[in-house]
Amino acid sequence: MAPIGSRIRARRIDLGLRQVELSRRIGISAAYLNLIEHNRRPIAGKRMADLARELDTDVQVLTGAAFAPLTGGLRDVAARSRGATADPASAEDLATKFPDWAALMIAQDRRIIGLERAVDNLSDRLANDPWLSAALHDILSSVTAIHSASGILVDDPGIEPDWQARFLRNLHEDSQRLADSAKGLVGYLETGDGLERGLASPQEELEAWLCTRDWHLCEAETGGDPELPPGLSSGALALARAHVAQYQRDAETLPLAGLRAGLAACDGDTAFDPGALIALAGGDLLCLFRRLASLPEGVAGRPVGLAVCDGSGALTLRKPIEGLAMPHPGVTCPLWPLYTALSRPMTPIRQRIAPPGRDAQCFATFAVSVPDLTGGFDRPPVTTAAMLVLPDDTPGPALGVGPYCRICPRNACPARREPSILADTGLG
Repeated sequence: MAPIGSRIRARRIDLGLRQVELSRRIGISAAYLNLIEHNRRPIAGKRMADLARELDTDVQVLTGAAFAPLTGGLRDVAARSRGATADPASAEDLATKFPDWAALMIAQDRRIIGLERAVDNLSDRLANDPWLSAALHDILSSVTAIHSASGILVDDPGIEPDWQARFLRNLHEDSQRLADSAKGLVGYLETGDGLERGLASPQEELEAWLCTRDWHLCEAETGGDPELPPGLSSGALALARAHVAQYQRDAETLPLAGLRAGLAACDGDTAFDPGALIALAGGDLLCLFRRLASLPEGVAGRPVGLAVCDGSGALTLRKPIEGLAMPHPGVTCPLWPLYTALSRPMTPIRQRIAPPGRDAQCFATFAVSVPDLTGGFDRPPVTTAAMLVLPDDTPGPALGVGPYCRICPRNACPARREPSILADTGLG
């Protein structure tokens, strides 16, 4: 951040004031003002307020506090832009000199992020929503019927009037059905329960509720039962009760105070290590991952993502993390460390990953799969795998992962199962 003196000098020059005149107005010598402008003397309190008044500006503008949010926002934009050549140090100059343009750039970046999430949500629906699949099939059937009937009318101009009337009636009925199907599809995607929320299953209802609580159930920390939201489906209600019960068991096994104390003891380590944290705080890896995902402050100030699946690879819980499209239910990328862990039971896996697209941020993942033998040795084990995700800005190689093949631009990926509808960005 530019020193305060430099800001004072720049503002004075912009107003065409001489040092002698400005110093006389605020009651100090020109020599002392010169030292202030060259950052050799501090200034605060009444004199700072007097300077702001004479320079027709605000104290926060002179100190730079007024532009701190814009500066931080511009630096975030640069960090998210893969291959950007902008110097982060120039963000403050842009925010100071052109605050309106800086705010517009930040707003546009947030808009792009929102659109990317909408596309991701829609892609998820196209792959997994049975109602949407049926609606699209109905539209395609109507289009095919219309094309067939109109083709007969065009290709055979001598068709008998009775048959011609029948085909025209079919065209009318199929066209009406097509219009109704298209209208219903558009309405489905535009409703609050459509594209923006994408709540197509009880699991998604549960995750949406947990998001409103920032995944932290303070009542359950002491064994209490949090109030469940009205309107949950019966399936979502059952999942929510099971999640609360698991949360209470985890909180008893690894209390919040002990978890935070363990994190504080690990603070300053060069790399986060869940194993070291277990040695300090207790619990097991699955419990620790769930507890870390429930911390409202994250880990060392960083947000935490979580994905949990069963032995078949079916996702049973997803806590999102900004900048990363987590694995999708159903069709998904097999390279996620979550699925690698399934092939290596009881073996902790640490892997740095990089998503495709313009977002340059990488992530550190920690994954493990654990068989549950509570049914006894004569029963098949029930395996659960979990993957913890943290932002990682350290340099180094990263494994490229994606949502699923149809919308992943890495055409050179060895795990590709089908062609992508997107162009290869060369990010493999």
